[in-house]
Amino acid sequence: MSSTISSHGPIAALPAALRSSWTRCAENYGIIASDPLAEELLCSAELRQARERMGLTMKICDPELDRLQKIVSALDYDVLLADPSGVVVARRGAPPFEKGCRRWHLWPGANWSEAEAGTNGIGTCLVEGTAVTVHGRHHWRTGLRYLTCSAVPFYGPNGQVAGALDVSSMRPQTSDRIGVMMEAILVDTARRLERRSFLEAFRHRSVILLGDGPGISLPMVALDEARMIVGATRAARNLLNIENCDTTGICFDLDNLKDGKPNFQEAERSVIEGALAMSQGKIAPAARLLGISRSTLHRKLKSIGFHQA
Repeated sequence: MSSTISSHGPIAALPAALRSSWTRCAENYGIIASDPLAEELLCSAELRQARERMGLTMKICDPELDRLQKIVSALDYDVLLADPSGVVVARRGAPPFEKGCRRWHLWPGANWSEAEAGTNGIGTCLVEGTAVTVHGRHHWRTGLRYLTCSAVPFYGPNGQVAGALDVSSMRPQTSDRIGVMMEAILVDTARRLERRSFLEAFRHRSVILLGDGPGISLPMVALDEARMIVGATRAARNLLNIENCDTTGICFDLDNLKDGKPNFQEAERSVIEGALAMSQGKIAPAARLLGISRSTLHRKLKSIGFHQA
């Protein structure tokens, strides 16, 4: 028999996203709160297949995961990367915590989908489509109430959810400010990961950033030689009302944009600066990321008045 919300605790005290999650746990999934998580992790062959399905994300994620771990390690947090179904495919963390992480399933091969694990960072952020923090008693399963986790979904070059980024701790601190800080760090990492994957996916196209915003996704488009859109991120699709989820067949003339849309020279400058930052200021790697020659990049840098330090 599944747990009921009324017997489980004060749902009114939960954030809205977690209240919805608790309702799903009780009414949709029928999860018994006192039941432990399943013991099994994916075997090595299954985990390898899950990583292969991640495709481009696994190819380009290492620098961002390493960077994120350096930021959160001071507070004893581990970093997890999950696929769109909530299965952990990569981890970053301190070696002394490995035994505990395995015990708590903060490990590659663990399934943190909401339907399997109940309310948790990875699974709930994938369902809600936004950053969430699940601290202690906010977990639906009582056995997880010694953990805290913050997580955010991230998007791939095709505008679809590509997975989730999570930071979890077995020694949680109770400050709400830490959760807010972790969510902000995760959103920044999700945007960096999306930008890196988009530049890689369209490395032979011109890429333009259509301004900025507070969301998880960055509005970026890839253009062919005729300046027609051949690829767009989730935020760009929303901005330009592009409904087709494929990266082929998208046809949108940027010259038809109304006044008040982003300044494309400034947008191009932002993308170039991002590529240079990712390549540590080196022209050749930045040019490869942008899909242009070094001489073309030099000309673009000169035309926008960019001066390297």
